[in-house]
Amino acid sequence: MIPMPIQRRDFVTYILLSIITCGIYPIFFWYRFAQDINRVCEGDGDTTTDYIVAWLLSIVTCGIYGFYWYYKLGNRMYNNGPRYGVRINENGTTILLWYVIGMLLCFVGSYIALYYIIRNGNMLFDSYNNYVFGSQGTNGYSGTPGQF
Repeated sequence: MIPMPIQRRDFVTYILLSIITCGIYPIFFWYRFAQDINRVCEGDGDTTTDYIVAWLLSIVTCGIYGFYWYYKLGNRMYNNGPRYGVRINENGTTILLWYVIGMLLCFVGSYIALYYIIRNGNMLFDSYNNYVFGSQGTNGYSGTPGQF
């Protein structure tokens, strides 16, 4: 199978499709996002749990595993940023804090955490595409890997 460049994700599209599909789209979105993170971060000694498994574990643990999953995802992206020359400012702790604050502020903070995850993922995906596929997979960026 020929590898394809990783697609960018759009936060607004995520929100709209989440509403339109009554919460079904996020399952597909995070499943693919986790697969792509595993592809980009391959060889770092860590793996991102399949989202379907994480989702089911979140149900069983009353949401606690979901917080852990996002925390681990944030840390993994933060730790792999330098590998691709990408500066990611938000680590897993930042993501977790936004989620916890979000619980107290009518879930607004949760959307901020999701925004950071999607934005940071896009930065990694763009740099990965540039590194692996050259200018054809950079989604509008050019130059050396990690240079924006």
